Amino acid sequence: MKIAAIRQAFLKYYQDLDHQIVPSSSLVPGNDATLLFTNAGMVQFKDLFLGDEERSYKRAVSSQRCVRAGGKHNDLENVGYTARHHTFFEMLGNFSFGDYFKQDAIRFAWNFLTVELGLPEEKLWVTVHHSDAEAEKIWFEEIGINQERFSRLDEDNFWSMGDTGPCGPCSEIFYDHGEDIWGGPPGTPEEDGDRYIEIWNMVFMQFNRDSSGAMTPLPKQSIDTGMGLERIAAILQNVHSNYEIDLFQHLLKATAQVIGTDDMESKSLRVIVDHIRSVSFLILDGVMPSNEGRGYVLRRIMRRAIRHGNKLGAQGSFFNKLVAPLVIEMGEAYPDLAAAQSTIEKVIAKEEIQFVKTLDQGMRILEQDLNKLSGKTIPGETIFKLYDTFGFPVDLTGDIARERNLEMDISGFENAMEQQRMRARSASSFSVDYSHKLDIPGQTQFEGYDKLNHTGKIVAIITDGQLSENISKPGNVQLVLDSTSFYAESGGQAGDHGVIEWSGGCFEVSDTLKQGNHFVHHGKLTSGSLTVGDEVETLVSPNLRSNSAKNHSATHLLHEAMRRVLGDHVIQKGSLVDPQRLRFDFSHPEPVSTDQLAMIESMVNKEIRDNTLVAVENMAIDKAKAAGAMALFGEKYGEQVRVVTMGSVAAHGQETLISQIDVFSLELCGGTHVERTGDIGAFIITSESGVASGVRRVEALTGAAASQWLASTCMMLSTVSGLVKANREQVTDKVQSIIEKNRLLERELDQLKAKMAASQGSDLLSQVQEINGIKVLITQLEGVEPKSLRDAMDQLRNQLGSGVVMLAVTQDDKASIVAGVTKDLTGKVKAGDLIRHTASSMSGKGGGRPDMAQGGGQADQLTGALESAKTWIQDQLS
Repeated sequence: MKIAAIRQAFLKYYQDLDHQIVPSSSLVPGNDATLLFTNAGMVQFKDLFLGDEERSYKRAVSSQRCVRAGGKHNDLENVGYTARHHTFFEMLGNFSFGDYFKQDAIRFAWNFLTVELGLPEEKLWVTVHHSDAEAEKIWFEEIGINQERFSRLDEDNFWSMGDTGPCGPCSEIFYDHGEDIWGGPPGTPEEDGDRYIEIWNMVFMQFNRDSSGAMTPLPKQSIDTGMGLERIAAILQNVHSNYEIDLFQHLLKATAQVIGTDDMESKSLRVIVDHIRSVSFLILDGVMPSNEGRGYVLRRIMRRAIRHGNKLGAQGSFFNKLVAPLVIEMGEAYPDLAAAQSTIEKVIAKEEIQFVKTLDQGMRILEQDLNKLSGKTIPGETIFKLYDTFGFPVDLTGDIARERNLEMDISGFENAMEQQRMRARSASSFSVDYSHKLDIPGQTQFEGYDKLNHTGKIVAIITDGQLSENISKPGNVQLVLDSTSFYAESGGQAGDHGVIEWSGGCFEVSDTLKQGNHFVHHGKLTSGSLTVGDEVETLVSPNLRSNSAKNHSATHLLHEAMRRVLGDHVIQKGSLVDPQRLRFDFSHPEPVSTDQLAMIESMVNKEIRDNTLVAVENMAIDKAKAAGAMALFGEKYGEQVRVVTMGSVAAHGQETLISQIDVFSLELCGGTHVERTGDIGAFIITSESGVASGVRRVEALTGAAASQWLASTCMMLSTVSGLVKANREQVTDKVQSIIEKNRLLERELDQLKAKMAASQGSDLLSQVQEINGIKVLITQLEGVEPKSLRDAMDQLRNQLGSGVVMLAVTQDDKASIVAGVTKDLTGKVKAGDLIRHTASSMSGKGGGRPDMAQGGGQADQLTGALESAKTWIQDQLS
């Protein structure tokens, strides 16, 4: 049974049992600070389990793409060395949200395995948590399993969403691969063997654990299950290793052909084919290589794969060529992968070029250090040097150590690079306390889309983090209302400002934020008193709201214009929309050119001039996505969504919105917007920059702020035109001419300074000393630029024929030194060692080659340092 057929059979089986088929979510969890990557099928349903969200269904089934390569769930080091571990895998899962519980979950799973898939019951082994007598009874009395193939386990069979939150006992189903495979059943010392492989885990969510560790029953008991698609495919295809299933076999053959190897059993080949899946899907979901967080984990995976390819003899860039074979295997199940193939290949190729440049050199350094190794442990200093200088992730060096049967001095490495270590570990610092919530019933109803003034009722007053019944003293406080016209910060749009008024009192709102289902109005009481239950008027600042709406609508137009000019790979990575400006972060592997920015800006302004209606429609999320509506990065959507459309068709009326395709922008959005695109007024891009590897940032202005920026820029241009004595049309050519002239003058000045230094140096030949028969010149020059020292040293060294030259110069409170040693003497005196000694004598540092080195330090310590250098040379020659 092929892997695609297994996936489809699972989904259909549960669909026939009234489960809603839910598509796989992104590998980057939306609005979830607890996870590095989506690592299980339940992640997209977390808010359902927590009770913070409701949907139209209570049963769901999915095939979820997952990555476990960082943080708590990290399988990276095992990948390629075991038959079942992967960085990327698909998790088949069925879920119940307060509907069925243990009895049906167990029955559904057992029936699917033994009836639908036809697995022999004698090949299956069942486990439960030792405290779960209820599940044990179901297995024994209702399912009637063989009790000799059953285990009661401890902590391994208890699952929790995090340190706090929903949790409960598990029941697992293992498959027995047979006596010819080493390993014992679960719960025995040999359980880590490959004979018994876990294929299905059923989590019975029945408790909520708080920060103290106490567990209380959940109001709605739920089911969360997971079965590895690759593992069940190996069983159904009668192979022992996941790498022997159809998908991996095709990828292994394609990879071997690209690299040019015949070793189909190579562990390195397995590493590469596993990693191309995780790398490609992470890039598809907007993750780009970087030095922190998710991007750092992606870079680690990529570099590990590249190193294994290098080990197999791969020449130059090869990893990016494996995206095409992957698309052949998985493009039908994941059409977005095929659409993004070109972008994924470009991102990988760029990282390959960057890493391959240093890989060979780093390997030579490692080999040199290993040749000097007296024991079986790679020093922490070597691990640090490879990481800091050559970008070797620590686990890559660990791979090499494992291949050589060596240990690693990890503590020494951590001591050598505490700052870098903290940055690298930031990827796994995601955490949250689920039990710390605003404990207020109900929710705040937002009434501010169509009106800025609204009457609401106070449901909570918060002072110093504590709920209060009333407040009468002026000061900072937070108010929660049952309904409000204030927009709470969300989707990148800043929260509204304004005032809340009532008879005899006023509250100034400085920000509005969401907490759970409530809008929290932050500000200060300026007059009067308030009591929970009081009726108040919410009055949003019209100017600030209007400006925010202009910037938010412009962000939608900007996003679409970027995708049209730069490509569909552009994905929003974050945004900020406030009354002053807009900021938009997006995935793109290179800087946006001036011409491209001009095209994007022109496209947005055309839509503004067309002055089309900004149409809004509420609809089912499936219908919105089918119409092509774009979901924004980091946002969480329910079953009903708000669709904002801008473009020519939107002007025809909302009734034709979803059936038309001739629109400019179609996005899911809960923010506030202008009524017509012309209300934006004008759009100006003020900057474009990089914020991380593969992530760019554009900042822009709209409306009056854009007009003011243009006026200021025109005034600046007029000033520059006057200074260079040219009109506006000629100012660019005139400034360019001045720049070129200055470059020529600077070059001539540098040449004159070098000649002056050389001339001064020639006069110093009379100061040459002999130390143990070697000519040595150590002196300080006056009135010479530090960058001219090397030329002067080269000339003096050549004139000596054989000897040692060290020159120094001071500038402000810093001293610069350069040393040269003729080739015939580098066996006795090394310039790099000389510079390091001298620089350390003046609280500085330096280094270089045996024949030439440079350094620096404190100017007030230079004289003593130069004398110390002479003594050091004498010691070397004695």
